[in-house]
Parts: sequence; C-alpha cells; structure tokens
Amino acid sequence: MWYHDDLNKIYASLKTNAFGLSSQEAQKRLLQNGKNELVTTKKKGFFLRFISAMSDRMTAVLLIAALVSFVTSYIAGDSFADPIIILVIVLVNALIAVIQESRTEKALEALKRMSSPETTVIRDGKEQKIHSSELVAGDIFLLEKGDIVPCDARLIESNELLLDESALTGESVGVMKDHRATNPDKCPISEAKNSVFTSSHVISGRGKAVAVKTGMTTCVGEIAGMISIEAEKTPLQKRLAKLSVLLGNITIGICVLIFGFSLIKGMNVGEMFMTSVSLSVAAIPEGLPAIVTVVLSVGVQTMARRRAIVKRLPAVETLGCAQVICSDKTGTLTCNKMTVSEIFGDRNELIKAFALCNNDSSPTELALSTFVGDTEPIKEKYPRIKEIPFDSVKKYMVTVHKDQNRFVVYIKGAPDVVAKYCKNASLTISQNTEKMTSNALRVMCFAKYETQNIPTDILSGRFQFLGLCGISDPPRPEAEEAVRLCKRAGIRTVMITGDHPETARAIAEKLGMLGKNKRVYTEKELSSLNEREFANAVLNCNVFARVTPNFKLRIVSALKSKGYVVAMTGDGVNDAPALKKADIGCAMGISGTEVAKESADMILTDDNFSTVVEAVKEGRGIYENIKRAVHFLLSCNIGELFTVFFSIILSLPSPLSAIQLLWVNLTTDSLPAIALGLEKTSDEVMDRPPIKPNSPLFSAMQVMKMIFEGILIGTLAIIAFTIGKNTGDFMVGRTMSFLVLGNSQLFHSLNLRSEKSFFSRKTKKNPFVWFSFFICFIMQTSVVLIPKAANLFGVTGLSAEKWLITLALSTCPLLVGEIYKRFKK
Repeated sequence: MWYHDDLNKIYASLKTNAFGLSSQEAQKRLLQNGKNELVTTKKKGFFLRFISAMSDRMTAVLLIAALVSFVTSYIAGDSFADPIIILVIVLVNALIAVIQESRTEKALEALKRMSSPETTVIRDGKEQKIHSSELVAGDIFLLEKGDIVPCDARLIESNELLLDESALTGESVGVMKDHRATNPDKCPISEAKNSVFTSSHVISGRGKAVAVKTGMTTCVGEIAGMISIEAEKTPLQKRLAKLSVLLGNITIGICVLIFGFSLIKGMNVGEMFMTSVSLSVAAIPEGLPAIVTVVLSVGVQTMARRRAIVKRLPAVETLGCAQVICSDKTGTLTCNKMTVSEIFGDRNELIKAFALCNNDSSPTELALSTFVGDTEPIKEKYPRIKEIPFDSVKKYMVTVHKDQNRFVVYIKGAPDVVAKYCKNASLTISQNTEKMTSNALRVMCFAKYETQNIPTDILSGRFQFLGLCGISDPPRPEAEEAVRLCKRAGIRTVMITGDHPETARAIAEKLGMLGKNKRVYTEKELSSLNEREFANAVLNCNVFARVTPNFKLRIVSALKSKGYVVAMTGDGVNDAPALKKADIGCAMGISGTEVAKESADMILTDDNFSTVVEAVKEGRGIYENIKRAVHFLLSCNIGELFTVFFSIILSLPSPLSAIQLLWVNLTTDSLPAIALGLEKTSDEVMDRPPIKPNSPLFSAMQVMKMIFEGILIGTLAIIAFTIGKNTGDFMVGRTMSFLVLGNSQLFHSLNLRSEKSFFSRKTKKNPFVWFSFFICFIMQTSVVLIPKAANLFGVTGLSAEKWLITLALSTCPLLVGEIYKRFKK
C-alpha cells in the first residue's frame, strides 16, 4: 500500500513536491481524473423500477389469475370485484418495492455529506481555500483542529496531530499521527501512523499532507462501492417465491384434471369450464402478499414502540430467522466513551493531577476530567505557569503550577516513561501496570514534586509516584444479558472490530462472547490463511480485531456462504458495507453515522444491543404468524379444490358455482388470515433454535396436517351438499355446501390460533380473530338471508333444521383440532 512507501517515492509517483501544484496543473488533473467526490450510478426512473417490481414470480401468477378471473366474470356477466382486488394488491406491493429501492442512493448521499466542504491547499506557492471536491492527487493541503480530512493522504509535517478515526476504523481512542513514523509491512489503515484518511476528524494539533487518493479511490470511496450491492431476498421471500410457483403449477394441473374428468363424465362443458377457471383463481392465495405486508407493518409498529425502527418490511421476519449476529464493538457493545475504570494510589492526589495535568484535548483527557467532576476550582487554586505538551514520541506531558509560595510540577504519561523519573517506584509501577493491562485498560502514570522556585530544567526534580489510572471504553450494562439471551435462543454472537485484539478480548470475555477456544483473530492473521483455514476460523472464532471494512464484509460473506442468516450491528462508516451485505443490518440511532443508518435495514433508536434481542423475539413471532396465515389459506384452498374434485369423481353435480367459489375465497382470504397474522408473540419463541434458511416453509408433517384439514373441510361441504340434495332440491344442497365450506373455514381459523387448546387460559387474547370471525360469518350467512343476494349467488332459504345441520358441520374442524391437540399433548 502507498502508506508504506517513502515520501520521496510518493512525490515521484504523483509528480509533485512539498511546494504543491500549480493552479494550471491542478485544473488539468481535475479534468482528467474527476472531482474528489463519490460517484453514484445512474438512477433508474420510476417506470423501470415499477416494471422491475412487477417481475416478481408471485406477482406474475397473480396477474394471470386476475386475467382469468376477468375473462370468467365477463363471460358469466358477474361482478369484476375479484380481479380488481387482485390488481389493487399487486399495484400496492409494487409501489412499496419502488419506494424501498431508494435506500442505497441515500447511503451514498450520506457518504458525500461526510466530506469536508473546504480545504486549505498550497498552489502556486501560496495558501488558498478551495472546495474539497476540487482537491486532486498531488495537492499539498493543511489540517488543523476541527477539520475533516478531505482525502487519503501522506503526512509531510505534523505537530501533536490527534485524529478521531472511530467512524472509519472502530478504534475508540484518538489516534496520534506522526509524519516521521514508518508503518509495518501489510499493516491495516488503523496502524498507519504517517497517513490520514477521508472522513477522520482532527481533534487537536496541526499537519500538512500530500493528497494521494481522492474520490472513489479513497477508503470511503471503496466503502461507497461496496454498499451499492443489490439487497438480497429474505429467507421468507425466497420460500414464498417457491411456494407461488408450486401453487401455480399444482392449481393449473388440478383444474385441467377437473375439467377433463367433467368431460368424461358428460357434465355441462360450459358450466364446468367456468367452475374450473374460478377454482384456479380461488386456489391461488392472492391475498397472501397483502397479508404478509399487513403482518409485517404491524410488527414494524410494535418494534418502533420498543425503540427499533425498521426501514424495510421483510427485514422484520429475517431478524427472527437470524442464526449469527455480527456486532461492532465500539458504540454497540461498549459505550463509546472513554472512562476511568480503575485507579491505584492516593485518590485525592490523583484527582488533583487529573485536573491540572490536562488540556481536555483528547477522549483520554476528557475521561480524566469526567472522573474529577468540576475541575475549575482546582485549576483556579493551582494556576498553571508552564507546560511541556504531550508528545507521541516522548509519551509524557508536564505542567508547573503555583501553590501559594511554592511550585508543584506534575507529570503524566506512559508508565514505563514516568517510572524513569520516580525514585524507587519502578517495581510498584510495573506490577500494577501489568495487572491493569491484563484487563485491557489503557494505563497512565502520574507523579509530582514540589519546589520553592520555578525550575529551569523541569524534569530535573525528584518526582514522587502518585498512582496509576486505567482507562477503557466499558461494555454497555445491558449487553451481557443480551448476549446470554442470544445463546438461549441458539444465536451465535460475533464481535468484529477495528480495535486492539487485547481490548476486544477483554470486552468479549466480560460479555461471555469469547467462545470455548478463547481465540481472537486479527486481519493480519486471517490474511495469511488459505480459504479452508479462513472458513474454519470464521466458523470457530467469535472475536475478530484490527479488521478493515473489506474484511468485515469478507467475514459476513463467508458466514452467508455457509448458509447462515446473518445480522450485523454497527454504527461507523466502516460498518456500512457489512450492514448492507448482511441479511439484516442494524445501525445505532444515536451514535451511528448517517452512512450506517442509510445502509441498514433497522435502526436502534436507543443504541441498545438488548433491543436487538427484543427485535429477534418479535421477528420470530412475526414469522410464526405469517406461517399461521399461510397454513390457513392453503388448508382452506385445499378444501375448496377437494370439494369440487371429489364431487366429480363421485359423479355428483358440482356442489358450488363459480361465483360461490369466488365469494368464499374473497371472505376467507382476507380478514381471518390477517387476524391470525396478528397473534401476540409467545415468550416460548426464544427457547427454540433459529429456523434454517434452506428449510422449507412447512415440514412434511405440517403439509400432511394441512392436507388433512383441507380434506376435512371439503368432506364436510360434500356431506352438506348430499344432505341438502337428498331433500329433492338441488339448490338446498348447494346452499348448505356453500355455507359449510365458508363457515367451517372460520371455525378452522379459531383452531389455528395456537398449539395450545383454544379454550386454554394460556392462549393469549386476540380481539382481531373474533372480529374477523363474526364479520365473515355475517357476510357468509347474509348471502342466504338477503333475497337479492340469494338470487345473485344462486342460493335459497333453509329450514331451521338445515341451519342447525350446517352449523354442526361447520364446527367440526374446531372439535377435531381440539381432539388432535389433546392426543398430541
């Protein structure tokens, strides 16, 4: 990499020098290489996006169903309500998809906003301010406190230059830069001390640098390229896509078979054609996309109340299927705030040293001031006379203060450096430093001496050792419990950070994330592994440190390639590619950068890792609800198919007309299925392992159960038809069959609420189920009771005895379900 090269080599490759470019040369390079900004791909127009959304397989099946339904309704002279409803559902779902497609563009715009608006450059031998987008490779530019680094650059000069690179590297501590430093071979950007990188903030100090990489060639530019990856389909979307194709093929096959049988049996060709087509429309659960959207939308509202904002609806369900949660450390598992975690020595003396030998110019010094509280009274009592500022080479800071008629000299710095100035304290310092560093604390040492006169040589006095302080970015209080709950739910938690390996190890150990082998891999170690060894490391190690954005993405990709459903939490720019690549990306709402938020599927508004666990629970509940709704729709549709098909085999007249089939389909494909999708999440969902992504939506046993339930519903409708037909009135038979087919499905919806008994007190309340039950029951019976509706649908009035028989037959699915649950228990 360029930051390993000698400065003269960089000058030569960029055809520049320490005096900068001429304005003419800079303009030439700007025209040749483009502006120092992120390039976005050409945006697709609304029409192209809409066509793309309409190319979904389920949408295609529904459009065919709508066309067939329209033709059927036209021939029969019936209402066009059913095809219109299907088209509305298709259009709404396509519009939602179009709206969601703008997320990637917003992420890139957020990256652009991170660029510095103005930069001071040296051109034509003099300083001048230009817009940062006009900066070119070879330009010499200046940095000072408060600036945002405009490009990737090699330092020429530096004076106490302290940078905040946390958004890019994940390193929670400010990084001291030094133009004289040499970087180890193959070191990551987090260890490149002689270079600065785009989007970093200058905390203090000054610097001069030569621009090496601009625009899309910078580290942030590479991230922009990585987050333009197309969002992949969720596990549920994949399962429903397979289901829609399977249903389409089976339905067409059965309808052709039914029509063929009717021809062989010599039945009315026109009527049976209409029935077959209507059955094909009824058999396809056209309400399914809308039901899934409603269920997910309600889940989104629930999660928002629990401080998790979901940007993409299917992400709710995906989180419920998560098998691995990859988390950044800084700001996600930790507080992203340097804190004095431990002190050794005289507390009162250390508090004075913390307040006085301090410029509040770095996160470490701010941590010392926070520990003290109000530092002003101490500073006023002991005014500063002189100081030797902190230097990354010397690794110490010295201040001189007046104390009435004498002076006090304080020194703070690295323990091994300060120990050299303290009499007979080296062993104490060494032993206690070792204890603190073993806990991944950043240790600072403090000492002082008193004198009657201002010393000419400040360091010549005999310093008295005061004590040590250990500073760290502590774990969030709730993170440990969240990790424990993930383990209980069968979810593996993985830490991926740009921070130091020992710091990562200590935090992981405190949170219970380290794993059995207690191994921590760095990017450098991973780079030396072959593909098989790399795959094994990713599968068996839970902590990865000193990792760059490319490697974060590679780790997430490796886990996904092994078939895992991966969630990724993070807050920095460096997390954006992995957030985008993961099955679901979770960004922090408070500390998160705009880039991370725009790249993510979900934003945690309280920056609380435990909110992820609540979201997992809600996601699992939503997945169960969608399965419950699909189970209901399919078992009911099987019942409708069986009713017509078996009647033909038995040489019975068709028990239902085309319009009756469509009406039953319209009532049962809407409210009851939605109501089942709104069941409250059971606490037991977190005691189960995650659902494997390659597993089918339903197990073989569940499919058999659905088929049995459908056959039961169909058999009850045929029994009702036979009883009514035997009275000598064909219309009575059809009416009874129509009522039983519709109402038995409503009782079936009550049966599917829970694996527990419907009458159990442990079954959670769901008012929507009762609302849908009574509304649909009234709709179904009103067709028979209202004369005009009865004429339209081809039904007739029934005697009290026949009403009781239809009601008794309709309740059978609930009774049979209760018997099954009792035997299963």
